[in-house]
Amino acid sequence: MRNILIIIFAGLSMALNAQKKITVADIYKNRTFSEASVRGINWMNAGQYYSALEGNDIVKYDITTGEIVETILDGDALNPKIDFSSYSFNADESKVLLLTERESIYRRSYTAEFYIYDFASKSLTKLSNNGKQSYATLSPDGTKVAFVRENNLFYVNLADGSEVQVTDDGKFNHIINGSTDWVYEEELSATRVFEWSGNNDLFYLTFDESGVREYNMQVWNKGQLYPTDYRFKYPKAGEDNSKLKATIYTLSTKAKKEIKVGEGEYYIARISQTPNADELSLIRLNRLQNKIDLLHVNTKTAEAKVILSETTDTYIDIDFVDDLTYLENGKSFIFASEKSGYKHLYWYGIDGKLKNQITSGSWEVDNFLGVDESSKTAKLYFTSTEYSPMDRLFYSVDINGKNKKPLRAEPGVHSINMSSDFKYYIDSHSSNEHPLHVNLYSTAKNKLVKTLEDNQKLEATIKEYNVQKKEFFTYNTVDGISINGYMIKPANFDENKEYPALVFQYSGPGSQQVWNNWGGGSNFYWHQMLTQEGYIVVVIDPRGTGGRGAKFKKLTYKQLGKYESIDHQEGAKFLGNLPYIDEERIGIWGWSYGGYMSSLAMFQGEGLFKAAIAVAPVTNWRFYDTIYTERYMDTPQNNADGYDSNSPTTHAAKLKGNYLLVHGTGDDNVHFQNAVTLQNVLISEGKQFDSFYYPDRAHGISKDNARMHLFTMLTNWVKENL
Repeated sequence: MRNILIIIFAGLSMALNAQKKITVADIYKNRTFSEASVRGINWMNAGQYYSALEGNDIVKYDITTGEIVETILDGDALNPKIDFSSYSFNADESKVLLLTERESIYRRSYTAEFYIYDFASKSLTKLSNNGKQSYATLSPDGTKVAFVRENNLFYVNLADGSEVQVTDDGKFNHIINGSTDWVYEEELSATRVFEWSGNNDLFYLTFDESGVREYNMQVWNKGQLYPTDYRFKYPKAGEDNSKLKATIYTLSTKAKKEIKVGEGEYYIARISQTPNADELSLIRLNRLQNKIDLLHVNTKTAEAKVILSETTDTYIDIDFVDDLTYLENGKSFIFASEKSGYKHLYWYGIDGKLKNQITSGSWEVDNFLGVDESSKTAKLYFTSTEYSPMDRLFYSVDINGKNKKPLRAEPGVHSINMSSDFKYYIDSHSSNEHPLHVNLYSTAKNKLVKTLEDNQKLEATIKEYNVQKKEFFTYNTVDGISINGYMIKPANFDENKEYPALVFQYSGPGSQQVWNNWGGGSNFYWHQMLTQEGYIVVVIDPRGTGGRGAKFKKLTYKQLGKYESIDHQEGAKFLGNLPYIDEERIGIWGWSYGGYMSSLAMFQGEGLFKAAIAVAPVTNWRFYDTIYTERYMDTPQNNADGYDSNSPTTHAAKLKGNYLLVHGTGDDNVHFQNAVTLQNVLISEGKQFDSFYYPDRAHGISKDNARMHLFTMLTNWVKENL
């Protein structure tokens, strides 16, 4: 018997030793763990079909079979031949707008060349020969395309190709027409701020950023004799924003009318068409973002009317602005609010009077997918946290709030893409048990039509590398509030041994890292790699993060960093009390807000963490932009102590342990200034630390092998310092 046991244990040891070792190249170069999905889906007008971009072709699928029925457009057969990366149809699908030669400006902004393909004439026409364009958009009747070039607004008449210039005062770092400034793009996810009205007139915003202060970055350009100086307008917290003006341009008369859409300082977060052809809707936020207004703008009279307003003691969650949905009859709309303490959906008359609250309970609507008005009682579809803050299940409910039922109740995270007629939906689902599965369902019968992707290749790779599942846990704060987390243990975990632990977190307002899903991006596999080196990796969502209601999320208002840092220090104590974690070898790391938090928790913890890594961190909120920072912190003029009391620069003198600070010099978002300022304080306090900068790299630190280099360095640093 003894010999048999020896053979069994020897076999197990060999099996564990035989597992393939994950390398940085596997993750960031070879894409060994890439997850297959179904992307680029565009539902067709005929609900039985959707189109997708595959290679350089637009192909049409029959939903009922999941099979390709037609190649709508063969890109290689075009004359001239172009390689396009995205496309959009006009309303009747007789034309398609193709985008090619895209060049990024910042995170979302870009320039590109656009072409129009006419299916009837089988002709391909370049939109403009006068330089690249941005945000080309077809008019409702499909006869014109509007776009922005060099801060001015234009449109093209497709019938004869004539180009009309709507504005002529656009100038870099001064005036922007039809597009947004840096801070709108970054924090409101908005780049295009022109909109065709239903009657084919153009509404647009103008940004006067002349009074906004500039930030300058030196650009080194790989050995160029002298660096260049790139300057752009960046309003830091408490500083001047761009001044806004709204205009309606009537194409038939070429007349422009200014529309008064607000007094004082405000943001226009969204512009959209209502069912009334002469009416647009605007979502307006005051500068501190604790008041939201829904405006209806009459494009004929140039009058704006406030339909609905809501005020809060903290802030309005910016994600809610995309939930505004008008019913087709034009008599009512759906909007979201946290006024009950949780995000829920409400039904209003077109005059802004509440008809009824549709969803309710101590849980949140996550993604509102739309309203099916074809049935006698209109039906809404959404995902929510009702089952668990770490899961997202798929539900339907009648517009009167009755007959709520789950359509996809399997634990995990469901991301839903519904057909335009709501008859079918594609469910992208993963959980801690399996990677992404993409399935097509019929809505009425809620029956599987076809599995579109099951990631069998990734499943095999996971087994080959012995990738470990998450183990979820909770611990309580000093106030008795439960905090969610998970850990990944080595494959050969021995509860009688002590392991070093590395905590990963982001911790920003409304964010979430602890999910019942598979993985969590490339970081997940780097964490798996560390477990193969004998580390336990821990992921924690402190107070201030999302999925658990407004009280939990908005506790950090005006005090970013305070409670998150406390929770991570308590987390370190919780981990240190576990018998299998070495309390002398606990580290923490993060990127951006996560780098801010790893720095603050390290300094304030004064020895709780042996090591910390901060990549591209904010080190004082005074250095960050107006829209994001003031949403959560008010202005520095009103809340100086809130800005300074939880700044890493304030607590740098308390550093005990090993600290690595990494930043890109070309970071237009969280400026390199943050790293320089913190380094100066650490130096003046006599604190030894490690630092590394990436020349000309932006916030994501990518391009030219930078990710490979970064995570090779981080791996070596963790092994040497934790």
